Amino acid sequence: MPLLEVVQTRQISASIRLSETTATQVDQYAGFIRACADDVVEQALAYVFSKDRDFQDFLKTPEARKVASTLRIRKAPAPEASEPIPEKPTPATMPQKPAPASVPAASSTAKSA
Repeated sequence: MPLLEVVQTRQISASIRLSETTATQVDQYAGFIRACADDVVEQALAYVFSKDRDFQDFLKTPEARKVASTLRIRKAPAPEASEPIPEKPTPATMPQKPAPASVPAASSTAKSA
């Protein structure tokens, strides 16, 4: 039975180095639980952080907020605007003038009921 359960959340991208053995085992565990390697690393770290009582105590100290970041975080792409930016019109995208519709001429003779 797998020890990890994968739940989707908002994520960032970061670069880390692993030993070759650990990287292989991450891939193998991912295959075992039918998840991606990123989810294995995420859940394994969350599990360790939650189980380490000394670390949980450390997080409550002012020192925890002063720790310098050493994780190499990749810049995220710019957030998408709520409305797409309109493209410059090209001949293919420019609206065409509608052709004049042919309307039959009204008859001057009307039927009376």
